[in-house]
Amino acid sequence: MHTRAKDIAEWLKERVATAGSRGIVVGLSGGIDSAVVVGLAAMAMPGHVVGVMLPCHSDPQDAIDAKAAADHFKVPAITVDLAAAYDTLLTDLRQGVASLPREQQPVSTADQVDIKMRVPIANVKPRLRMTSLYFVANSLNYLVAGTGNRSELTIGYFTKYGDGGVDLLPIGRLLKSEVRTIARELNIPAPIIDKAPSAGLWQGQTDESEMGFSYADLESYLAKGPQRVAPALGLKIERLARASDHKRALPPTPDATLPDE
Repeated sequence: MHTRAKDIAEWLKERVATAGSRGIVVGLSGGIDSAVVVGLAAMAMPGHVVGVMLPCHSDPQDAIDAKAAADHFKVPAITVDLAAAYDTLLTDLRQGVASLPREQQPVSTADQVDIKMRVPIANVKPRLRMTSLYFVANSLNYLVAGTGNRSELTIGYFTKYGDGGVDLLPIGRLLKSEVRTIARELNIPAPIIDKAPSAGLWQGQTDESEMGFSYADLESYLAKGPQRVAPALGLKIERLARASDHKRALPPTPDATLPDE
């Protein structure tokens, strides 16, 4: 068995024990990252891992792949369809924002409308999933293991308080290629390893199309330095990293001031 996988599994076991918890909850998306994380969790805490599938107007194939990952590691999995809750919440949110004074309404040009409206809507899904995962985890006294990898975390490719809202990040120091290596050594089904990475935020969405560059290019930058990619791409990656600093830090607080004398 891959030493890196054993090391991460041992780390997970220690973190669960230190927290006084009983096990681990993993959200199963049907992708390679969540499949690897549930496999590592099963290594660490056999019999004390639960997979949670949270479809929300999702591609049916994702549920098939998520179930295949859970079955592969003999992990029980539950399904909670979030579509109805999402639809109701989104309707109420839109109505609430529309009722604000006109001067507080969003201002955007025609070419900005699509992306500016898509992002807040898409972010509702991972935040609903976070809420659901914590309900399961709190009910069982388990910890929530996130599925973010180093490539995504570096550029902030995750939703703040959504898929970024977790207790542990088992693959947070692994590049995407390293995740694939462990996936193969865990014998994760090939269709899961080979499918195009996607957060499932909207129909047809893929990670690389949204980022604007490939995981391979991002990995070249992270592993070998800025000189290994085109200057424009290096600047874009650095800009994304700076802009997402807030996602990787606790919320800021005012500087301490001395009391009046």
